[in-house]
Amino acid sequence: MPILKSLGVADSKVPRAGTLPLRSSQNPFEEVSGLEEEEAGELGALPNGTSCRRRATLEKLAGLSPFRLGKTPGRRAGSPGDGQPRSFLGRVLSPGIRRSSADFGLLARLQGIRAQGDEEAAGEAAGRLAFLRLGRAPKPRRASLAERVVPAGEAAPEPPPKVPEPPKVKEPLSVLEILSLIQQRELARADEHILELEAEELASSGGGAPGPPKAEGTGGGRRARDVALLYEALQREMWALVRETLAGPGLGAGSGAGAVAQLGQVLVQEEAADGRRGPEAARKLRARWAEAVARAARERLEAAAPGAPGGLAGQLEALRGRLLEDMGVVRGRLAPSYPAGLGAFGIYLRGYHDALAEWSGAAARRRLPLADRYALLHWHNQVYPREVLGLVDMVALENGELGPLLSPGTLRGLEDECVTDVKAQTRAALLRVLQEDGEHWGSTEDWSSNLAQDVCELLEEHTERAPRISQEFGERMAHCCLGGLAEFLQSFQQRVERFHENPGVRELPPDTYISRTISLVNCGPPLRALAERLARVGPPESEPAREAAASALDRVTRLCHRILTDLLFQELQPHFSKLMRRKWLSSSEALDGIVGTLGAKALALRRMQDEPYQALVAELHRRALVEYVRPLFRGRLRCGSARTRSRVAGRLREDAAQLERLFRRLESQASWLDAVVPRLAEVLRLEDTPSIQMEVGVLVRDYPDIRQKHVATLLDIRGLRHTAARQEILAVTRDLELCEVAALSPPRDRAFFADIPVPRPPICLSLPLFLGRLPLSRLACLPWPRPPTPSPLRRPQARR
Repeated sequence: MPILKSLGVADSKVPRAGTLPLRSSQNPFEEVSGLEEEEAGELGALPNGTSCRRRATLEKLAGLSPFRLGKTPGRRAGSPGDGQPRSFLGRVLSPGIRRSSADFGLLARLQGIRAQGDEEAAGEAAGRLAFLRLGRAPKPRRASLAERVVPAGEAAPEPPPKVPEPPKVKEPLSVLEILSLIQQRELARADEHILELEAEELASSGGGAPGPPKAEGTGGGRRARDVALLYEALQREMWALVRETLAGPGLGAGSGAGAVAQLGQVLVQEEAADGRRGPEAARKLRARWAEAVARAARERLEAAAPGAPGGLAGQLEALRGRLLEDMGVVRGRLAPSYPAGLGAFGIYLRGYHDALAEWSGAAARRRLPLADRYALLHWHNQVYPREVLGLVDMVALENGELGPLLSPGTLRGLEDECVTDVKAQTRAALLRVLQEDGEHWGSTEDWSSNLAQDVCELLEEHTERAPRISQEFGERMAHCCLGGLAEFLQSFQQRVERFHENPGVRELPPDTYISRTISLVNCGPPLRALAERLARVGPPESEPAREAAASALDRVTRLCHRILTDLLFQELQPHFSKLMRRKWLSSSEALDGIVGTLGAKALALRRMQDEPYQALVAELHRRALVEYVRPLFRGRLRCGSARTRSRVAGRLREDAAQLERLFRRLESQASWLDAVVPRLAEVLRLEDTPSIQMEVGVLVRDYPDIRQKHVATLLDIRGLRHTAARQEILAVTRDLELCEVAALSPPRDRAFFADIPVPRPPICLSLPLFLGRLPLSRLACLPWPRPPTPSPLRRPQARR
């Protein structure tokens, strides 16, 4: 008892049979005394007669550590465990026996109590030992056993050879120790021990596949329950590790590459174990790992989307950033840590894809505004495939390509909703723009119309976004917008017609009225170009709508051109009335007035856009020549002599050259009109019949709307009547009129002689022949001339 004496324990208080009484204040097992009292009958009494209810042996104290794996030396043969039933505390504390899950809570409580008691006892012992060492001399050296046995002067015998110790048998870890490994993220080692425990349970149950836990009273049921609890704890740590590793490098305890590698090793071990378990008992941790990855991805995406500004478009942009960030972490840090056979990158990518598909489907089922629908469709069809999937390695997928985020039916529904909303919104917006613009047409204030620009902006907002989503959706949107544009242009045409038919508009100042008309004409080119572009993009069914839009614009353009032309020629009419008279042959006053007025008015017309301006100048060119030639066909001049015909032809050629220079300066494209007046002058100048016939043939060829009556009028002007030459010349015109090509009427913009009326020739009747054919009853009804009343005779004057 030297150790006990050094601790200050009296011999009278030390039990004889190797037992040690424990004080209640220092007993670490006082809380489990109730359990020990129940099993006191099993242990019996100590050799000195002391009861074991309040005492504990040194052997038990030596094995107090719950993590001691080796056997306690010096255990007596009669201690529990050698075929004798163990108490509850003996089962928990004895080495070599695997502790079950029922002892987890109790051991945790015992460890805390033991730690506190050890600290107090160590403090008291250290104080006593320090006090005793003060008055004690150094301990003398004692002779060894070899010195005592071997006589002096003899050599000591050689020590016996060391017998090699048998290899230590690896004792199984307890359930608590396996749980500690799980909590320390030593997942692969913990899984190995769980598999060993499962194998023990399988062996104890008869070699069958592991099934549900048995009853609590049986050992096999207890072991199966321990296996189930350990697997639950293992999976909790694994899935927590999956969540923590996605949060970024260095976040979370044990979330480094080593922990991820152990997670992958567990998956490999469990997949191999599932092959031994069979399909019914397989735990399928690899599939559950994929589900855990999908859950973690869903949590990551849901955390990124709500706080993003900018509506649904901002949320989609935040999702894109989060997805690219996380996939960068997976590619650079996580995927290389997993075993290559697991295909970790593909699992993570598919998990994020499925989570994003779920989020997109939920967003599509909501009632979204038009802008959000556009954003969702564009992100689904363009941004996600190009900026997300285009940056990741699609080869890493095991099951081929990823499916679409949204089903075809959902996409079609979103597109239908977009088309319906665009049709309703654009119709109302276009009518509102037309109403606001039309209120300024009749005002005298200085105002510039933005009608065409507003209409194009309203429609191009949709026609430019839709093709960027998909070609089919772009065609549908173009067809929808073209139909709305055609309806708007028909309303625009009707409003323009009402504006010009309003008598109050004529009271506007001429410059203001012309400016308003030019503004209406200028709406045509951009709207026409928009209709053509939509028709090219849209399906073939868009052609009727394009034709309707073009027809409405053509009517507006022709109406405005006719009004501007009428206003201009009302001012030019006094000058045209001076043409083809005797004064005209010697003076250019009339033509100078025409050229000067046209040149001045052309400056105001130049504000018109190029396409309608060219059409207007061509019409002015045609109308000016028609008005110039019209007095000639009215028969104001008679050229009975060759000298007069030569003078008239020369004047006609001079005026034609001056008009050609004017309209060339006005950028007229109607060059086909330049030859009409010189051709007429040649018909009047020539004297021989073949030359006249040839010139008439060229005139009829170039201007197919000329008729025989026009040629006859020209022959009458030159004084060619009732001769054989006249009949020969008219025969050329008659033959060409009968030709199929000449019978085709030219288009309206190429018509010239059709707008020139010809006076009817006088009809000469033979009066005797005419009267002879009438019956007598009709002759009696004819008014006969009365004889003149004789003037009253003057009364003769009487002679004086």
